[in-house]
Order: sequence, then structure tokens, then C-alpha cells
Amino acid sequence: MTNLQSLITNLPGRLGEPVEFRGEVTVMVDRAKILDACRYLKEQCGFDMLTDIAGVDNYGEDPRYAVVYHVYSLPHRCMVRLKVAVPEDDMVVDSVVSVWRTADWHEREAFDMFGIRFRNHPNLKRILMWDGYPYHPLRKDFPLAGMETELPETAVGAGRVEAAPMLGGPFVTTPGAGTAARREPRQADTSAERADKKGAS
Repeated sequence: MTNLQSLITNLPGRLGEPVEFRGEVTVMVDRAKILDACRYLKEQCGFDMLTDIAGVDNYGEDPRYAVVYHVYSLPHRCMVRLKVAVPEDDMVVDSVVSVWRTADWHEREAFDMFGIRFRNHPNLKRILMWDGYPYHPLRKDFPLAGMETELPETAVGAGRVEAAPMLGGPFVTTPGAGTAARREPRQADTSAERADKKGAS
């Protein structure tokens, strides 16, 4: 906690008091100061490893979004979580790639899945969905079954992507059809195993 107190002293008015819950410490950081806070933690406090950056959708709350940073100090063997509130009408946060290079991929995922943009990111483009995909699948108002959209012409099997069937779909098993292992679909089934399953159902 001494390192965090040093951080708070050096960035007054821009950070909340550390909150500890179940041995984990979280600090709220003003959006305008996230880059300064990360740089200070790494250079002055020994938090030399970024383990994750995640987007959060607090649907129904204001501000709706947040970006959460998990940073770890190998010398001190401790972790701290930084949290930045992001308003829905201005979804931009400074990139921390200049502090930890691994932030590159994490920020691209948060951009792709939530639509949060990272200012000065070296290559902010989608990482999971294709360029031009109009939605952000981890937002809470995105339907579980997905949304119909056009695949790019360069994609294998290009055409229209349809919403997944939820009733009797790939994530639904039939009760009473043998053991759970027999009901569970597996890609690695051999033809003998598939025939065995059919006989058991």
C-alpha cells in the first residue's frame, strides 16, 4: 500500500482512495490521468507487468463504461487494479502501449468488443471481428444469439451471418439422453464414438 500512497500523493485529486476487497486493491483513476498513473506505477513503484486490460459495460448506469487495468509488481509480488470510468458520449481513453507494449492487444480487444477507443494506440483495429463489422459483441445490449450481418466477400463462405438458434442450438443438450459425456457435442469424436452416441440416445 506504500507504493499506492506514493502514487496518490504525486497525482493529487486525480485518484480515489485505494479500496481493498478480499486481498485485492482497486484505485479509481481520472480518465485524463491514466497514462501518468501507469507510467508512475511502472517507473517509480516497480509495477513492471501489465497482466490484463478489460472493458466493462455497466448497462443502466452513468457512466456506462469502464476500463480496468491489472498491473503486477514482480519485485514486490503484489497486484493493483486501476479503474477508469468512460462516459458513453465520449468513449476515448489514452493508450498505455508506451508504458507496457503488451497493452497493444488488450486495448484492441476492448475496442473491438466494446467500442472504446484508445488515443495514440499504434494500430487500433479490430482483433476478433472483421473490419467493417458494425457491432460490439460484449456490450450488454448485444443479443446473446448475435445479430444478422453481411460477411465480407473475402471471407470463406461469404454471405449473410444469421443469428444463432437458441432453442435446441449447439449449447443446449437434451435431458435424459444417456450420460452427460454422451450428450456433449465434441469435435474430436471418431466415427465409432458418433455411432455409439446415436445408439445410446
